[in-house]
Amino acid sequence: MTELGPIAWPPAPIRTERLVLREPEARDRATFIELLASPEVHTYLGGPRTRDELERKMPEAPERWPGSFVVDLDGSMIGQVLLRRATGHGRRAAAGKAELGYLFLPRAWGFGYAAEACAAALGWLGGALPGEPVVLATQTANVGSMRLAAKLGFTEVERFEAWGAEQWLGMRSPAAPSD
Repeated sequence: MTELGPIAWPPAPIRTERLVLREPEARDRATFIELLASPEVHTYLGGPRTRDELERKMPEAPERWPGSFVVDLDGSMIGQVLLRRATGHGRRAAAGKAELGYLFLPRAWGFGYAAEACAAALGWLGGALPGEPVVLATQTANVGSMRLAAKLGFTEVERFEAWGAEQWLGMRSPAAPSD
């Protein structure tokens, strides 16, 4: 994936009822490592990276780039929302479109944080790039992500194979509901 394009970055922190979406900071490094090394988080993403590898390779201050939001709850990172330009890679319908991705710590699952954060990020994107369609890919076996995709207004465009499993690609038109 590549950057979204000519957008003002970083935006002011995006505040929702319970969360703040903000740029990554040095204090988030340990949580990024926890997130990327979590077997639970990466069950449907091809498996986690090793903590040793992450400790060696991750810079002291996590990389900042347009479309990368830390999801902050009460002053601590609980996840990440990503908006990047999709390259396609076997998903022709995705090529060139904005793609939504997200990762949340298992202890933050089940509270609606992903829906709240993703809706806020999609709202920001709608203001930054009006009329931009957005795609989302997830494994069909990932029931929680399939449910979230529907809640955010994504509808199926295609299915494809990746990481040895069936994947689902959905698209959200700019007019889709985000609640």
